[in-house]
Amino acid sequence: MSASVFFHVRMSRGGELSDLMAIIERFTPVAQALPPGAAMAQVGGSLRLFGVEPVDLALRLRLQAVAWYGIDTVVGIASSWAVAAMASARTGSHGVKYVSEADTGTFLGPLPVGDLYGIRRAQAETLRRVGVESVGQLAALPAATALRLLGRAGRGLQERARGVDHRVIAPGASPRSSSVRVDFAHDVLDGDQVRSSVARLAAGLGSRLRHQRQAARSITVMVRLADGQTVSRTRSLVEPSGHTDDLRAAMYAVLDGFGLQRARIRRLTLVAEQIVDAEQAYTQLAFDPSRTSWLQVEPVIDQLNARFGSGTVAPAAAFSAPPRSSSSSFTARPSEP
Repeated sequence: MSASVFFHVRMSRGGELSDLMAIIERFTPVAQALPPGAAMAQVGGSLRLFGVEPVDLALRLRLQAVAWYGIDTVVGIASSWAVAAMASARTGSHGVKYVSEADTGTFLGPLPVGDLYGIRRAQAETLRRVGVESVGQLAALPAATALRLLGRAGRGLQERARGVDHRVIAPGASPRSSSVRVDFAHDVLDGDQVRSSVARLAAGLGSRLRHQRQAARSITVMVRLADGQTVSRTRSLVEPSGHTDDLRAAMYAVLDGFGLQRARIRRLTLVAEQIVDAEQAYTQLAFDPSRTSWLQVEPVIDQLNARFGSGTVAPAAAFSAPPRSSSSSFTARPSEP
C-alpha cells in the first residue's frame, strides 16, 4: 500500500462542514476543508495507528458522522488527491470507493474526459473536438500535443489523467471562498419566492466581493431539500466577476439544471469560489447597453447600501416576491489564495 492514502469525504445529506471536520479530525489531524460540502484528509498514519484497512477506516468515519451529527457522507479513497475526489463521486450505494494505486489506470482510463478533476468545460470541449473522449486518451497523448491543445495547463491535466497529483493537504486551510445563504421558515417550491431569494443572495454576495475588491471565477449552488438531502453544483463564470448580474445569471442557470420544480426547498446557499483580487480579473468589452448601464450604477448602489443598510437597494427581482416568513443568514468562510 502507498504511504500516501487520501480520503475525499463529501456530505451527501445534512450537517455543516464544521461538523464534518470535527469528525475527520477524530481520525487524522491532516485534513483540509473544501467548502461548501467536502474535505480532504491524509490517513496513511491513521491506518497504521488503528491497524485497519482504508475501507474499514472510511466505514468508521461514515458511521460516526451519522451517529454524532446526522451527516450522511461518501468517501473516495486513493493514493492522490485528484483520484480520491473522482472516486468519491462514484461510490454507488456502498458509500465508499477505494481505488488502489495498482488500479488507478483501470479506474481513470474509461472515464469521460470532462469528468477529470479540475478540467474546465472549454478544455474538455477542445479535447473532444480532436477525438480525445476519455481520460485514458488524454493520458496517452504526446506531451507536445497536450501542450498545444491546452496550453500550460496541459501538463498538469495530463498528470492527473495518469493519476499523479502533487498537491498536499494544508491542515485547517480552506480555498479562498465566500458564501451567503437563506433559510426558509417553511419548505417552498422553486418559484417566484425562490427566484427572488436568489436575486437577494447574488446582490449580497456581489456587494461583499466588490467591497473587498475581489472577483470569483466560479460559483457553487447548494440546495437543502425538505427530506434533508443536499444537492450542489458548481458553474465556472466566463470571466472572474463580482458583479451581481453575473452571479445571479449563473445561479439561475444552476437551478434550472437541477430541475427542482416539484421539490420542496429548505435552504439555498451561494458560494463564490476561486476568488482573486479584482486587479487580477480582466473585463471584456461589453456591447450590451443594459449591461454597461448596470455596471455603471453598481458603485452607486454599493454606496447607498453602505450608508443606509445592506439590501436597501437591490435588483427589482429581489423584491418581486419576498418570502413571507423566512430568515436569512449570511456567512463568510475562511480564505487562502
